[in-house]
Amino acid sequence: MNRRIILTIVVLMSLSVIGVVWLQMDLIGNLMRENEEQFENDVFDALNEVVQRLEKKEDEELFSQINGYHRFYARQQMLSSMNGQFDGQIELTIRDGNVGGFDNNIRRQFQDQLLTDPSLKAIYKRGVTDRSLAERIELQMVDELLNKSLANRGIDSRNNKYKFHYGVFSAIENSFVIVDGHYVVEDSAPREVLADFQGKNLYNPDYKVMLFPLEQPSPGELRIFFPNRSTIIWSSLWQNFVAVLLFTGVILFSFFYTLNVVFRQKKVSEMKTDFINNMTHEFKTPIATISLATDSITTPKISMDAEKVVRFANIIKQENRRMNAQVEKVLQMAQIDKDEFTLKLVDVNLHDVIQQAVENIGLQVEKRGGVATAEMKATKPIVEGDMTHISNVISNLLDNANKYSPENPEISVHTRNVTNGVEVIVKDKGMGMTAEDRKHIFDKFYRVHTGNLHDVKGFGLGLSYVKALMTAHKGQVDVKSELGKGSSFRLFFPFKVNV
Repeated sequence: MNRRIILTIVVLMSLSVIGVVWLQMDLIGNLMRENEEQFENDVFDALNEVVQRLEKKEDEELFSQINGYHRFYARQQMLSSMNGQFDGQIELTIRDGNVGGFDNNIRRQFQDQLLTDPSLKAIYKRGVTDRSLAERIELQMVDELLNKSLANRGIDSRNNKYKFHYGVFSAIENSFVIVDGHYVVEDSAPREVLADFQGKNLYNPDYKVMLFPLEQPSPGELRIFFPNRSTIIWSSLWQNFVAVLLFTGVILFSFFYTLNVVFRQKKVSEMKTDFINNMTHEFKTPIATISLATDSITTPKISMDAEKVVRFANIIKQENRRMNAQVEKVLQMAQIDKDEFTLKLVDVNLHDVIQQAVENIGLQVEKRGGVATAEMKATKPIVEGDMTHISNVISNLLDNANKYSPENPEISVHTRNVTNGVEVIVKDKGMGMTAEDRKHIFDKFYRVHTGNLHDVKGFGLGLSYVKALMTAHKGQVDVKSELGKGSSFRLFFPFKVNV
């Protein structure tokens, strides 16, 4: 799969995910607005119901008090409003101070006109009462009515989520006269109610309605504030919101996981292709050498010369050993991947192993004008391990140090004792690595790109083998490197593998 196709898939999947998330969030937004509108309607319906009940109660009190009111007011206000319709009998009966003495039909017509004629009702109420707003509203009644009206609409204050604060605001006094079931006067309102009064947002509430709206101007307002208003609106949506986040998270995880797998597979495919090419070149050279040596031996001129036959036979043997070593390395990695290898644990003197490895690499380094040294300061160099594998680990690091040093290699090996084991550091002053290379050098088939600096051969298995063997020995391996300044590999070998 080429890069353009991958990028196209990434763009399409990204747009799809963004589109799905946008649609879901838009749906949640619409549901939230519907919830908010429904809650607002329920609250206003409850408040208006309370106002209507309060006004109805006052109307009932009004009708019950008609009998004792002053004749002059009744004559001047009622008769003028009623255009003298009941002038004869009303004047006669009011003169005796007994409006209740009206004929029942006349009294009923008067009350009906009070109910149907807002102007008459307002005139009469102003005449029959000069009470303050606090006196006109019964404290317990407004508290009970408000709680009941809200509860009937699913807003039950017994649930902390629906906790609210309410107040009766007097337009005449320009202050609250009732707050949360208490009159706002020092001799009856609890101190904590007065102290907390300013913090209840009743001066700028979410919801308010006029009290006694037929009177103009209205004497005051009934106000209510919900501290948990946002929670109430979101309460029925949080499951949807969590579900959207969860499923979106699953989609995003699957999306990025798929991308990661695609890029990893692409990288593995490239590394395997590189591995096959390298393996072909690695085998091609010894095969060609063996072929030439074999052809030479079979010629009559060479076959008659025993010294040359031995020479070519040794070349064949050496190249054959080289191919076997490469094949063995591949087989070892296959066994390590399948966990089919077993360590043959013995006491290993790391100084002896390192000394032998340094001598072996020294011959190659000297040909290139370089030097390989060992500085062994560990006082306890013996660890438990597999002799063959430990030797291969040290040899692989030294071989890499040589291959990735463009000219005049300077390689050194250092040992020292640390807690519970021995630390081995292999340093070089070669080409070094980038931060990106350091992330992947222990991956199988990965090879650092050398550009035109040096022709480095290999399968990309050496450092992955080192990592696998150090893990098998319960040890550690890490690297410090800077491009152009060399690399430093640190190995930790525990004294005991099975602790």
